[in-house]
Amino acid sequence: MSPFDWRSVLLARHAQHVVLIHFPIALFIAGVAFDAVGYWLQRERLAQAAYYNFCAAAILSLPALATGLIAWQWALEGQRLKGTLLQHLLAAVGSSLVIATVWLLEWRARLVNAFPVSPGLKFGLEILGVCLLALTGHLGGFLSGVNGGP
Repeated sequence: MSPFDWRSVLLARHAQHVVLIHFPIALFIAGVAFDAVGYWLQRERLAQAAYYNFCAAAILSLPALATGLIAWQWALEGQRLKGTLLQHLLAAVGSSLVIATVWLLEWRARLVNAFPVSPGLKFGLEILGVCLLALTGHLGGFLSGVNGGP
């Protein structure tokens, strides 16, 4: 198998999921960092960068979820959802919901300036999202064998 063969890239049993998951993770964590520093330094441009990172993370979490479901069916042959696989799926759905919620709060605040978002709520959700992403990645590492899994 050649590393330049398009079939080996596009049709690998779970390669797309492994590649795609890094985008929403990185975008969300960068968004949290931009948001925190922008709030601390009172810089609107950093808050704007955070908003666009949250937006992209929310959008890209959808293909990450979809390819995860495909990998479960294809690479793991539709194993019954239990143990680490079930925990990984629940953490992934929770992560995506928190990412989408953070983005929606920011979108709503920008759409209607009369809807201020409490910094405590916003940063609490962002920290929850980072923790859920870390848990999801940790469990995914066990499923892929990186962390000593099957």
